[in-house]
Parts: sequence; structure tokens; C-alpha cells
Amino acid sequence: MSSPAKKSSATKSTAKKRPTKRSASPDSYVPFWRRRWLRRTLWLLVLLAALSTTVIAVLLARTEVPTPNELATSEATVVYYADGKNEIGRLGESTRRSVPLTNIPIDVQQAVLAAEDRNFYNHGGISPIGIARAAFNNVTGGNTQGGSTITQQYAKIAFLTQDRTWNRKISEALLAFKLETLISKEQILEDYLNTIYFGRNANGIEAASIAYFGIPVSELDFIQGAVLASVIKSPSGLSPEENLSGLKARWTYVLDSMLEMGDITPKQRDSAQFPEIVDFKQKDRLGGQVGFLLTAVEQQLIAQGYDQEEIQRGGLKIISSFDRRAQRAAQRAVRNQGPTSGTDGLRIGLAAVKPGTGEVLAMYGGTNFITDQINNATQQFAQAGSTFKPFALAASLDESVQLNSLWNGNSPSTVNGYTFNNYGNNSYGVVSLLQATELSINSAYVELTADIGVSNVVNAALAAGVPETTPGMNLESPDLTFVLGTASPSGLDMANAYATFANEGVRSSTTFVKQVFGSNGGLLYQYEPTLASAFSSDVANTVSYSLAKVVTNGTGTTARALERPAAAKTGTTDDNKSAWFAGYTPQISAAVLMAKEDSKGIPISMSGTGGLTTVTGGSFPGSIWTAFMKDALKKEPVMDFPEPPDNVFTPVECPDFIETDLEEIPFGCPIPEIINEFGPENTGSDPATVDSNQNEQPTEDPLDDPMNEFGPERPSTDQPIDEGRP
Repeated sequence: MSSPAKKSSATKSTAKKRPTKRSASPDSYVPFWRRRWLRRTLWLLVLLAALSTTVIAVLLARTEVPTPNELATSEATVVYYADGKNEIGRLGESTRRSVPLTNIPIDVQQAVLAAEDRNFYNHGGISPIGIARAAFNNVTGGNTQGGSTITQQYAKIAFLTQDRTWNRKISEALLAFKLETLISKEQILEDYLNTIYFGRNANGIEAASIAYFGIPVSELDFIQGAVLASVIKSPSGLSPEENLSGLKARWTYVLDSMLEMGDITPKQRDSAQFPEIVDFKQKDRLGGQVGFLLTAVEQQLIAQGYDQEEIQRGGLKIISSFDRRAQRAAQRAVRNQGPTSGTDGLRIGLAAVKPGTGEVLAMYGGTNFITDQINNATQQFAQAGSTFKPFALAASLDESVQLNSLWNGNSPSTVNGYTFNNYGNNSYGVVSLLQATELSINSAYVELTADIGVSNVVNAALAAGVPETTPGMNLESPDLTFVLGTASPSGLDMANAYATFANEGVRSSTTFVKQVFGSNGGLLYQYEPTLASAFSSDVANTVSYSLAKVVTNGTGTTARALERPAAAKTGTTDDNKSAWFAGYTPQISAAVLMAKEDSKGIPISMSGTGGLTTVTGGSFPGSIWTAFMKDALKKEPVMDFPEPPDNVFTPVECPDFIETDLEEIPFGCPIPEIINEFGPENTGSDPATVDSNQNEQPTEDPLDDPMNEFGPERPSTDQPIDEGRP
């Protein structure tokens, strides 16, 4: 039997044999708590990474690419002359005009990348290194930097605000990253270059190229491109006007960067000289005549259904009807031939249209649109005077009245209870209709109107193109004063009405706009004239023949200086409150008007204007018209008017006797003696001598002394009756 001591020893020995933990060396031993902390940290980092990835993925998924803001996408509507090349001006403040990337030279693109984002084609929209560098500089007080890639800059300009907040920065980064997944690098660069601001009121690189160098971007070289790339950093701080030295320093940096990136050769870098930059002139885009032309175009677009937003920011391309040569001719004519003294309150208007199409070729609306926006060429404010007589002539020809028909040319004259005076109260005796037209004889034309009917004259004016809404037309109850031009059409109205005669009786609508193209270049509108037959070609050609005689023999002799066939009519109104010269060649119809107002806009006499006692239609208006037409037609062939039919010259056979006072008497014939059934009435006088004085011709030819606008005035007949008379 074992002793208790031995048992105890065995037990102790067995306990010593239990496995124990191996002791680690002091160099490799890691406490258990630390290993557990490391494991937890690792798992936490993995979890955070996964969570961050998930959050970023969710944020990206929820980040929508919004519609680019209006500022970034707005393009002014550009209005061009009829040639489609020379710009008149812009509707809207924006100067941006988008161009495809292929139009931007590759070395100009490289200059921008060297200045703004060297790693553009390698990053995914954001640059962590750039952001870190910018943050470090901003915190440590170094140069303030945004750390933004070109994609971020475009996102900020096109989609976001310019606020410097972390929220905007985060949105910018997310949007930039997503843009890179949706849009090609080339498209991003194109949009960026068409969006950013370069100074000098230039949005986009096309506008900048014109503003700094006066050429389109497609013609830039890398030296000029480096200048534009330089100003992106600070358009105002690096402007050539304010900080040329700073701009040159930045330009040097850009070229050095291009050399470093291999975009240019050392030889190109060494030979590069800072380019000449054109002077910057703040343009008053509506000054002079530009505002009148642009406003007319804009008003027509609105009338055609375009809204203001589309016009101002839609980037439309408008081909106007205005001819560049003709427009300049209009401005020169008024400047060189208009009065220079006594001009306070004076208004001068000129409008010219193309017969057959109604395209408005030129327009002079006033001295300066900035100081007075009333367009004297389109405003209806000046009485037309004797420029309305051709409508009576056309109406009478339509009633088979002959140019050889005879009319009373004496003054004063009473017709149907109305008493009229010729201009200067001059009397001419019995005159033919052609003579009455040449000399603008009121008494003859009032008698003519009474015979053919006022309504026929009104209808002829409306048919030619005078709007029925013209002030003073009095369509409900027109009277004999209508033929003397008591209505007040616009210069454009009269130019187009006379164009109807030039176009052999076919009236056309008018337009300031020929074509409208969308921002993508697609054709949105093409003008097609609306034509209507107003008069037969025989009537219209006879009117042209008669008005041509006004130029060669009558009150329009000022236009002889044109030295080509022209048809025209003068007009001078009561108390000399307005004066007109309207006329045409086969290629152009134009009207010039002058009127005067006091400070309250009330019409006043033009007496004293330009040193003349009386401003007639043949004076300043005639000189302006002639100078304009001569200049505008300089390169146009000389054309003749079509000949009128022979029958308009047939002598009128006036009867000596009629059987009853109800018998119709040919127009232009004196009233003959009435024969009753028992023979001639016993009048106590020889029938052969009855009314013989009515056939008496003037003792001297009124055309022997043609009018000299600056010398003694010959008898003129452009003045209507006094306003106070019926």
C-alpha cells in the first residue's frame, strides 16, 4: 500500500506535464490586446472604405446632370446684312458664339491645357493632387488656388453657382466625375472653350479671338492662343489695358509649359514674340443707325411668333434684308446733303425697298438711336402732301382718262364748294393731265378727283400699299383734300407704294428679315413675298412715264443729277410743316421725308431750316434722295422703264354741243353748249366763242424756268389747302 507522501508526489509530477504557452522572444512578442485592436482597425477601415464607396456610388447615382444654366448657354441673336457675312449687331448682351472643337487649332487647345489642366486627358474629372495642393496653399497662405480641373470649371460655370462653399465644391466634384462618365473628353473641352469668360465682354473662345485679335479662332496661331489661355486665370487682373506686364509673365509661363509638355519645339519657343493685341473699344451696340435696324428686325421676329427669350438668348442667325452698300449710302446722303443750320426739332427719315420683293434695303431712322428711339422712316407722323397725286393719276388712268385731257390750272379754284390754292397761288390756265403732274398743280388734281370720285383715289392708294390705318386717311368720309396728301404715311409706306408702280402694278409685302437660322444652323424661316395685282401694267407704266417727266421737266428736277431714268414726285405741305421726295428706278424705290417739331412734339414750320425760307420737296429731300440713289446704284446697270401704251397719248375729242345736261362728257373737256330739240339755246352769243377761254393755253411755258432749290423759286404747286379749310 502506498504511502500518502508518494501519492502526493505523483500528482505533482502529473501536473507539471500539462501543456503550457510557449514564451515569445522579447523582439517578436505582440500583446494580445494590441493584435485585437489592429484587427478591429483593419475591419473598420474596410468597412469605412466599403461605406464610402457605397455612399459615393449612391451620391453619383443620385447626381443628375442638370440643364446648363442660361448664362452658360445663352447666345445673342446675331443680325447680318443681306450678304450673310457682315454683322449689323446683336439682339441680346451675350457675345458667345459656339464653334466646334475642330475649328479650334490644336496648338490653341494645347495652350489652354498647358495653362489650366495639363493632365486633362488622364484624370477622371477631378485631381486629388491638385485639390490637396490647392488646400495646402490656401491654408498656409500661399497663392489662392481652386485646384479645379477643366471638367470641374465647366461644371461650375455651366451647372452650378460661383459660390465658394464646401457644399458647392463637393457638388462640383461629383458632377465633374459623373460628366466624365457620360461625355467624351473632346466634348467637355469644346463646351468649356465655348463657355468660359475671357474678358473684354467675350464669352467663349470665338468671341475672345475677335475681341483680342480681330480674327476668328480658326485663324489663331499658338502664340496668340497662349495669350487667350493666359487671361483665363484672371480676365480682369490680366487685361492688357490694366496689367500688360502680368499678362506677358503669364504668357511666358504658358509657353514654357507647352515646351515642357512637348507641344512646341525649342525653336518655336525661342522665336515666339508677344503678339499685337487690338485696341479695346467699348462698343455702344445700338448707337447711330444700328439701333433702328436691330429694333425693326426684332419687332418683326416678335410679330412672327418668336418670343423674347428665344430672340435674346437663342443664338439665332438672322439674315436681314438690309443691303450694306445701300445702308451706308443712306447715312452718307443725309450727312452730306441734309441741312446743317436751323435743325432744332428737325426729323429726317429715309426708307428704300426693292420693287417686286419688298425687301427693305436701307433705312435712316434718325440722328442717333441712343438719344431718340423714334424711327423717322417707319413712324407715321408727316403729311404726305402731293406725293399722293400719283394715286389719283393711277385711278384716273384706270378710268381711261388720257394724259392729254385738259384741266383747270388756275388758282384759286372752287370745286364742289371747296376752294383751293396752288402753291404760291400760281395760275397756269388750262393744262393737260401730264402737265398737271409735272408741275403738281393742285387745282387740276382736285378737279380730276372730283370727276373720277374720291373713293377711287382712296382705293388706288390702298391698292398701291398705303396702310388703311394711316393717320388722316379718313376712310369713312374722305373728301377732296385726300388727293393733296392730308394723310400721314411712313417713309417705308410710301417707298413700298411707289415700288408697286416700279413693279408694273404688282404690290409686294415688305420685310426686314430674309432668313432665320437656329443655333444649330438649321433654317427656321425663309421670306417669300406676298404679291397682289394692284394696277394693270399699262396703268403702272403710264404712271412711271408721267413721274419720269416730273424729274426731267417738273418739280423733281433735282433728281436729274442721278443721270439715269428715274420717276419721282415731290410733296410740300401746308405751312411748310413737312416735305417729301418719293421716287424710284426699276431697281430701288425710296422715300425721303422731313418734318419739324417743337419741344412738345407739335409740328411746326420748317421755315429757316438750312437757310431756306421754304423747304420744298425738291430741296433738301430731293438732294438726299438723289445722293442716296446715286451711291446705292453705283454698281447697278442703267435700266429704262417700260413704255406706256400708245393710247394714253390719244388727243381728247371734246364735243362742242351736247343734247342734254345728262349726257356724259369725256374727262378733261369743258362743258359744251346744250342743244335742245329745237336747236341751240339762244344764249345771246356766238356758240363758237362759248368758254373759249377754257381752252386757252398759258402764254409762256411754265417749264422754261426750272426750279433752283437754293435760288429764286419757280412756281411750285406742292402745297395743299390750309388746314383750317374743309
